[in-house]
Amino acid sequence: MIAWTILGAMTAIGLAAGAASADVLADVKARDELLCGVNPGLAGFAAPDANGNWSGFDVAFCKAVAAAVLSDPSKVRFVPTDLESRFQILNEGQVDLLVRNSTWTFSRDTALKLEFTGLNYYDGQGFMVRKELGLTSVKELENVSICVQRGSTSAQNLADYFRTHGMTLAQVDVESDAEGERRYSAGDCQAYTTDASALAATRAAFADPQNHIVLPEIISKEPLGPVVRQDEGEWADVVRWVLFALIAAEEYGVTSKNIEELVKSSGNPEVQRLLGVSDNLGAMIGLDAAWARRAIQAGGNYGEIFAANIGEQTPIGLARGLNAQWTQGGLLYAPPFR
Repeated sequence: MIAWTILGAMTAIGLAAGAASADVLADVKARDELLCGVNPGLAGFAAPDANGNWSGFDVAFCKAVAAAVLSDPSKVRFVPTDLESRFQILNEGQVDLLVRNSTWTFSRDTALKLEFTGLNYYDGQGFMVRKELGLTSVKELENVSICVQRGSTSAQNLADYFRTHGMTLAQVDVESDAEGERRYSAGDCQAYTTDASALAATRAAFADPQNHIVLPEIISKEPLGPVVRQDEGEWADVVRWVLFALIAAEEYGVTSKNIEELVKSSGNPEVQRLLGVSDNLGAMIGLDAAWARRAIQAGGNYGEIFAANIGEQTPIGLARGLNAQWTQGGLLYAPPFR
């Protein structure tokens, strides 16, 4: 969700667009490595361990793309990207793909010359406070000091919400996730606001998570998704359909554990096309017939990836909610594989 202010940096980033090669798929294959821009450290989504090994929900998607394109999920170089430079890094060609809790907005889609290839997480802005304050609603935050990242869409949403509700805002500007967490922990602000998923990750990393609560209200829509540069049609299709393959696999019951058996035995024409048993859809996007099979095998279908990294049985503890399949009351929906 975090971003530059809408005007100002937009022009500079837009001018950088087009600096990279137009044939990213060919570049990735020739390099034999995917350059994936990720959050420098957000538990459950993208974070390196002490040995530099990356894991998380976003990391798993990068690996799925590498598996589809390069037949090896380990052929990814993870590039940490910060708040202010992530879109410029993408447009300058320093990464092939950005998978970093970035919200799809009008200005990013147009002025920044970016292309969102789908939505992998439906989020919204929330607020975290200490339980000892006894607060139960965002509407009780008038004159309560709130840490928020300067120049972010979180800051814009915060100002809009307080203005709309006639509340007095006591805003404390921070420059990064890390600073926001540090200042909130130190008591420099009584509340912290950002994407609800990021708040869950932050809370889980505290030594005393039980002493912090996320208030129930969500004040914005934050549709998050993988991002590529505009005018990269074939590459955008590859990234888009890898995401759809993971979503469709969950819908059709294809998992990392049963996929090989289904390749041999499934009578479902949609599953046969998804797994490359028939029709060879991969040829339409510059890949072989087994591209989706490898993407699913890399870390599982969407549901497996969610459960392993941020689900209710992990320290992050997120329920599926809007990120459930459309057949289960959520918003996840993949177009047909035909």
